[in-house]
Amino acid sequence: MPVPWQQLLDWWFGQGTTAREISAEKHVLWFGYRNAQDAQARERFGALCEQALRGELDDAWTASPEGWLALILLLDQLPRMIHRGTPQAFAGDARAQQLVRQGLAHGGDVLLAPIQRVFIYLVLEHAEDLAQQELAVAHFEQLREIAAADEQLLFDDFLDYARRHRAVIARFGRFPHRNATLGRESSEAERAFLTEPGSRF
Repeated sequence: MPVPWQQLLDWWFGQGTTAREISAEKHVLWFGYRNAQDAQARERFGALCEQALRGELDDAWTASPEGWLALILLLDQLPRMIHRGTPQAFAGDARAQQLVRQGLAHGGDVLLAPIQRVFIYLVLEHAEDLAQQELAVAHFEQLREIAAADEQLLFDDFLDYARRHRAVIARFGRFPHRNATLGRESSEAERAFLTEPGSRF
């Protein structure tokens, strides 16, 4: 009997066998905004996402590294697609961060492939907390060190984004591009920053 998270992992990571192949196939899904992708996420995994946000999946899913990864996707990545542009997009962040910290404490991340580990560490990169940002950068540095020679540029890019996210949190203590969605007033410095290219990731 297939495990309940396999369809999600197959959709998210595709059929490639190397990090380069997987990223080439899925980069737009991961980092590009498409209405059709958001609709597919909502149609295929919306119910699971809502169960995860209500805390109904934790015990069964965290018993294996793959289930843990899938649950983290449901809490961190899927809400950003399903609830894009609303505060609910970030509703799973705190729980995802907690699950990542628990998994890292017993080495659960190293049981996953490096390209899968990217989405564990992205949870830390999404945190509006400098300590978690520092941890994200450290883990992406480790991934860069173990990457195959022909995949180092890919993991260089992931590391670069982690460092850029850390710099924003070090400067502002939060992500200014979330302010409008979360009903937060932007400071003058944040408003100026948001006019810069790449400020919204």
